Amino acid sequence: MRFFMLSALCLAFPLVAVAPAAAHAQQADKASLDTSATPTQAQRLDKLFDTLKREGNPGVAKGIADQIRREWQDSGSATVNLLIQWADKAMTEDKNVAALDYLDEAIRLKPDYVEAWNRRATLHFKMGNYRKSMSDINQVLAIEPRHFGALAGMAAIMSQTGRDEMALKAWEKFLDI
Repeated sequence: MRFFMLSALCLAFPLVAVAPAAAHAQQADKASLDTSATPTQAQRLDKLFDTLKREGNPGVAKGIADQIRREWQDSGSATVNLLIQWADKAMTEDKNVAALDYLDEAIRLKPDYVEAWNRRATLHFKMGNYRKSMSDINQVLAIEPRHFGALAGMAAIMSQTGRDEMALKAWEKFLDI
């Protein structure tokens, strides 16, 4: 009889141990379904760009463009966001070397963060270094081909360097967005 009870306990134990794990797995599945309902930044940007393309009212279109810029602002990293804030402050105070250091570090930490590349392109443009600015603009457009700020910067550089046809093409891409 003791052998029978011991056997029954041994057989029942794995079932009891598996039950909480199965319940936990079901909860994890529900949690993953809940987060999938929240759109990603890429999905939000796609929706905003679609809305922007269809909008005929310039005032509303400006508001949508501002929303797109706000989406680009968030790197998803508090550290990188702080580095960008410091770079902005340094740029405002004409501390360009410090701003470059902050932007370089932000890019090192998060190389797919489009706005760090864009800010550095803007800073190089401000410093008159068009070659480096164009290099960063190309990186911006590789990550986000719809980045209208980078396209405007490209058009400005092309125009200032006497490449009017290329500037026109950049403006056409800008308008296509």
